[in-house]
Amino acid sequence: MNVKKLLRGPFLYIILAIIAVWIGSSLITMSGFREVSTQQGLEFLNDGKVASAKIVDGEQRVDLTLTSADPKYGEQVQFYYVTPRGEEVVDAVNSAKPKDGFTDEVPQPNWFLSALGFLLPLLLIGVFFWIMLSGMQGGGNKVMQFGKSKAKLVTKESPQVTFDDVAGSDEALEELQEIKDFLKEPAKFQAVGARIPKGVLLYGPPGTGKTLLARAVAGEAGVPFYSISGSDFVEMFVGVGASRVRDLFEQARQNAPAIIFVDEIDAVGRHRGAGMGGGHDEREQTLNQLLVEMDGFDPKTNVILIAATNRPDILDPALLRPGRFDRQIGVDAPDLQGRKKILEVHGKGKPLAKGVDLEIVARKTPGFTGADLANVLNEAALLTARSNAQLIDNRALDEAIDRVIAGPQRRTRLMKDKEKLITAYHEGGHALAAAAMNYTDPVSKITILPRGRALGYTMVLPLEDKYSITRNELLDQLAYAMGGRVAEEIVFHDPTTGASNDIEKATATARKMVTEFGMSADVGAVKLGQSQGEVFLGRDMGHQRDYSERIAERVDAEVRALIEKAHDEAWEVINENRDILDHLARELLEKETLDHNEIAEIFKDIKKLPERPLWLSSQSRPLSERPPIDFPTPAPIDETVTDGGVGSDTEAPAAPAPARTRAVKPRPATA
Repeated sequence: MNVKKLLRGPFLYIILAIIAVWIGSSLITMSGFREVSTQQGLEFLNDGKVASAKIVDGEQRVDLTLTSADPKYGEQVQFYYVTPRGEEVVDAVNSAKPKDGFTDEVPQPNWFLSALGFLLPLLLIGVFFWIMLSGMQGGGNKVMQFGKSKAKLVTKESPQVTFDDVAGSDEALEELQEIKDFLKEPAKFQAVGARIPKGVLLYGPPGTGKTLLARAVAGEAGVPFYSISGSDFVEMFVGVGASRVRDLFEQARQNAPAIIFVDEIDAVGRHRGAGMGGGHDEREQTLNQLLVEMDGFDPKTNVILIAATNRPDILDPALLRPGRFDRQIGVDAPDLQGRKKILEVHGKGKPLAKGVDLEIVARKTPGFTGADLANVLNEAALLTARSNAQLIDNRALDEAIDRVIAGPQRRTRLMKDKEKLITAYHEGGHALAAAAMNYTDPVSKITILPRGRALGYTMVLPLEDKYSITRNELLDQLAYAMGGRVAEEIVFHDPTTGASNDIEKATATARKMVTEFGMSADVGAVKLGQSQGEVFLGRDMGHQRDYSERIAERVDAEVRALIEKAHDEAWEVINENRDILDHLARELLEKETLDHNEIAEIFKDIKKLPERPLWLSSQSRPLSERPPIDFPTPAPIDETVTDGGVGSDTEAPAAPAPARTRAVKPRPATA
């Protein structure tokens, strides 16, 4: 508990009141007598040193006034006795015969203390309830405020974000610009019969700027802007979420025109009937109230609901229909020009060196979201400050990109010379296979420095944004993924576990080509299986595999054939360009990191893979050449493969095929 907050609260006054009562009662009961032991008091009586005595009944106390002040106890003393010694004490007093006599006293109760003892418990109980009631009237998280909305009102004093601060989402900005115009000039739209959109849903991957867009609308619209998270509606008490929804919309209607922004609306807007609580789930009651409030707007009431989510697939269909969320705006990762604009926005106020070209940085960061790009510039600034430099240069930006992609460099991980050599050939195999293919993107960077969980990596970046990918490009990706493993087989004849992630990615790509992309002539253009990327508990877990065991065997055989084909193509180009691979490995061992200019110089004489034959799907071939529909049982796998001394027992494709012989090009003497 915060000590300062405790001292500012009513508890300080309660403690001070208790201390004051204790001090007051002590002063009232204070008599000036020094307390002594029973034996010492009897000695004073027996020695004749007592001038007067008083026996107080009930308290079993004797007050003595001495004839002369005792050096240790003074002139007035008192002692207490137990009931069995009462007669002995009375006899001692009678025998002492004090010259001023002695008296008996029956104490009368103190009216103040009696009243205090009766009123103090009531006072404490009253203070406790007063604290509770004052807390209930306080913040939105107090006891009696569960049903009140937790929405934060963005005022003019809040830091303003405008449309100028948002880049890379031109279409979304255009749609939201119209929302702002409607709120400012509703008559212009109503004159042509247009009605205000009741809801705008912003959806897209995390980090693409959905919340930033909402903040920009708040800064531009100049109307009350209520911001709340979807999780703020749901509490452990039944009915709280629905009550908060009613209160939020009531506040917005009273201050119309207004905007309500609900971040992460999937926390409250999930598909009904798919959860674990049945129809009486608190979340579903909240969603029902939200649906009623959105559909119950007065057409002339200028209140707009803006919501953001990165899981639009799990939202309830009733929430997404026109009349509630009239507009659904996708906010995706920015393209090249969008990334450049985002970098320019986040680069304001940062001291960039003269040689820094943000367009080049944008080309090196395909697929990065706005949050990733902001993180790149921030990491570059941190690295610059760490090195006590004044300007952010290209080297800091390159290191920042590497840190965002693969994590910080692990300088403490020291590899042995043998592991360094294997890593150099492994990454060289990836780069060589990528450069020798006809449809891959250029290799921009190779490093053997450990970073994150990787011992090294090869960066292959596209020159321009792509929104679709061809079959040949996917086959090149498979060959590029297998290049590291093939290089280890050719050079060392003893592959390592370093290719496990490459094999995993290649297998996933090959399986998607067969089951999702329709790029297998034998299986055909058929979607097999349910997508497992966006499983929603209660809705997707009941689906079964929608194809037979025979189809599953054929799918496995096709995936295996694609991987084997990629392995063979990587084997062919690496064996054909063995001298270039050795040269590349030597350069990596010497420099540890190579940029695109150095890589282009090494690969200038590379021999490309011959063009693949034209691919025809089963629908493109004559009917007599198409595979049977019922997919006969595959023939046994022929495992007799001669690998030219590589030492790996790789299986052949499922269809019977003659044994393959791979000739390994001998390593040059200079290697």
